[in-house]
Amino acid sequence: MKLYELHAIAKRLNDYTFISRARRIEDNTIEIMFDKSQSYFFNMTRGHSLAFKAPTQRPLKGYNAPFDTLLHALLSGSKLISVDVPDDDRILRFTIAPKSSYKDKIIYLQLEFTGKNTNAILIDDNETIIEALRHIDADSSFRVIRPGMELLAIPTYQRTEEAQTIDDIDDYLEQKFTEIQAHKLLEIKKQKLSSVAKKIKKFAQLLDKLPNEDKLESQAKEHNNTGNLILANLYQIKAYDTKLKTYDFEGNEVSIVLPKDIKVNRMSDYYFNLSKRAKSKAKNVYIEQENLLSKKAFYENIYYALQMANTPYELELLVPKRAKSLRKKEKLREGELFWIEDYKVLVGRNSNENQKLLEIAKANDLWMHIRGVRSSHVIIRTDKQNLPDTVIHAAAKLCVDFSVKSPGDYDVDYTKRKFVKVQEGSSVLYNKYDTIRVTKEGVEIRI
Repeated sequence: MKLYELHAIAKRLNDYTFISRARRIEDNTIEIMFDKSQSYFFNMTRGHSLAFKAPTQRPLKGYNAPFDTLLHALLSGSKLISVDVPDDDRILRFTIAPKSSYKDKIIYLQLEFTGKNTNAILIDDNETIIEALRHIDADSSFRVIRPGMELLAIPTYQRTEEAQTIDDIDDYLEQKFTEIQAHKLLEIKKQKLSSVAKKIKKFAQLLDKLPNEDKLESQAKEHNNTGNLILANLYQIKAYDTKLKTYDFEGNEVSIVLPKDIKVNRMSDYYFNLSKRAKSKAKNVYIEQENLLSKKAFYENIYYALQMANTPYELELLVPKRAKSLRKKEKLREGELFWIEDYKVLVGRNSNENQKLLEIAKANDLWMHIRGVRSSHVIIRTDKQNLPDTVIHAAAKLCVDFSVKSPGDYDVDYTKRKFVKVQEGSSVLYNKYDTIRVTKEGVEIRI
């Protein structure tokens, strides 16, 4: 952050008298809302700190660290006394009177834009640290940042930057947000598209490796003939023989490799079992093919939805960071795991997985499906809580994005799992349901 930027921000924020809300919306980004409507954001990433102005944003996940609890408790609903840049240095300091105080009490929020030591620190009126975004120990710096410690002054810093005048700081910070969003969207989208493209490629390779049904039938016949030839010539096979030279049933001379470590009277069974396995594979290869095709199509739909996403929040919904690490905790072997405002959302990728999700869903979990269309089943874990409308709408959009490619308007029915009656496989009947209309927009996709 430049000094002239900090001064312009401090001057603008001094126009406000009330802090409506303060919270983290990303790992390193704090939102402070003034006078119930004006949100300013402070990205405290080490070495890349910045400020911007934008409409209020939904947190990517729930933040419940001690810093977050105290930030909300001390700043939300508080009176803003002043905002300063102490000693013309790399600090933005908020002087605040918390609403929870039963007597006149002052606390400070100090945002330090100091390169690798960038930090957000809550301080009491004795300059004692209440809590901080990042704790710093004595082995890392002479300036220890821990609750209960006195906050020492930061070392002086000789600035060489040229002073500039910012005519409209709000416009300046809003432009920063536009630039940040465009860059962030591009980077996140590129990363997530690459991840999904790898999955699509993986399923395409598995499909290519599937055995040919005719070839399996031929192998089954061959193994069966070999077993019969061994059975017919059992009398002449010795325990130490490795090959059987004989004639097939058409009179042609053949040489059969005998299986190792198997008794002579069980050798024919060995080949008969190979024949049965090949027959079974030939009979069921189409099932595996359908399974792989449906999963490949599912990730293709995710790819399309990623292409259409316009915000980092949408991208995170489609390909969440923590879903993979928490699959084992959820004990989810089938389907995909997503997160919407800290609610677990399970999505079936094909009919078999839809059936599995119906089996593991609890009575009060929410189930949804596109009316009149073969689609993914979606289960939202409710833990008997009332779901926010935003969660239901976001899950309905996921249901459509993952199920169909064609643009248009789709009706997504949803109800509690206890009102869904399974007919056969994943076919169901349901009542007492509500419906959401979801519009899927078209986009040209190239993988």
